[in-house]
Amino acid sequence: MDYCAEQRLGQESVRDYFARHGRGERRLIRENCHDYLHFRERVAAFQSRYFQSHCHAACFQQQRSACCSKDGIVTFFADLVVNAVVSEPSALDALIASLRTPRNDMKCIYLGPAGCRWQLKPIVCEMFICDRAKQEVFAASSRASAMWDALKKEEMAFRWPDQVVLFDELESRFMAAGVSSSLMYLHNSPGLIRIKKKAGLL
Repeated sequence: MDYCAEQRLGQESVRDYFARHGRGERRLIRENCHDYLHFRERVAAFQSRYFQSHCHAACFQQQRSACCSKDGIVTFFADLVVNAVVSEPSALDALIASLRTPRNDMKCIYLGPAGCRWQLKPIVCEMFICDRAKQEVFAASSRASAMWDALKKEEMAFRWPDQVVLFDELESRFMAAGVSSSLMYLHNSPGLIRIKKKAGLL
């Protein structure tokens, strides 16, 4: 299966799950993601304060991004779930429709004329800052460098399964309802499964 089809099927499985289970399930999962959403707000505020002027010009306007120019970004299944609970159904439908006819002028299939089509972009994208931007910003602010290190450490507490983490719990919830996706890395990736076993979680 090619990358675009894999992404579309994953997005559709999440959309259809919420269509079947109703607003109560959507609201419950959003509540379960409260700490993560608060973390993402703080990351967004940090990015806006320290990197927005650097990254918008270099990455989107000039299309020099080392992340968005890749053929395929890494998306965890939990990324899809969290994006769905913070998106209007119509916005999610539009994102899925865009995957049927992705743009050819920019490599990332999720980029549209106005930028990223995700309401809450994947964690791998959000936490990516190129070396050049980091050198410029952190050379001018040791405080920014320390804040970034703390945010990177906090990120791992949501997705790195050496303990019970949100991303694993979300996959498990959908799997229990019969949903299957190749994007469920915390249950499919041999490397992540080894980490869970070592931590005594399996």
